[in-house]
Amino acid sequence: MEQILIELETRYPALAPTVPKLREVIETSCRVIRAGGTIFTAGNGGSGSDAEHIAGELIKGFLSRRPLPESEIAQLAELYGDEGLETGRKLQQGIRCISLLSHPGYLSAFANDVDPELVYAQQLHTLGRSGDIVLGITCSGNAGNIRRTFMVARQMGITTVLLTGAKAGKCVPYADLVIDVPATEVFKIQELHLPVYHAFCAAVEAVIFEK
Repeated sequence: MEQILIELETRYPALAPTVPKLREVIETSCRVIRAGGTIFTAGNGGSGSDAEHIAGELIKGFLSRRPLPESEIAQLAELYGDEGLETGRKLQQGIRCISLLSHPGYLSAFANDVDPELVYAQQLHTLGRSGDIVLGITCSGNAGNIRRTFMVARQMGITTVLLTGAKAGKCVPYADLVIDVPATEVFKIQELHLPVYHAFCAAVEAVIFEK
């Protein structure tokens, strides 16, 4: 993990102040994963795409292929022969991560029938469990649906992480951990969010799979 953080700081010196905060988020996330918990991600617009991106890097191998244990491959081979063996060899170990943008039918129904500001909060209330962690991304720090999600998370005993910009927004008091990159314009914030969450994904993978 430390080598990944050193590289992040070397390549992006402006992000040096965020490294201790990122380290704490990584360590907290790894505790959640090892306890069988789930990482949830959420955001809007470009930040929503980032939330999906994070889930994609965690559910499958990112920098490491993460092969299945040989015992699982052998079980698949015993059950299904050559096709089971091929399946087992191609599958990868994943990290439990759910992007709250990933259910478009539900999202449109709840936004239309109830309240668009609560679309992520409702999902977290249904899918989340005490001991999980939710990463909310908002460049302004003011996204109402992220703030409401954090409200529900705190009531449920779910750790809240805010990835945002330099201006302290309305979500900050609702977050347990805050990573605030040193930029104020949306596109510049997003440009700095990418290396931060890539380092996060790489470090979590390295710790969980001991690479």
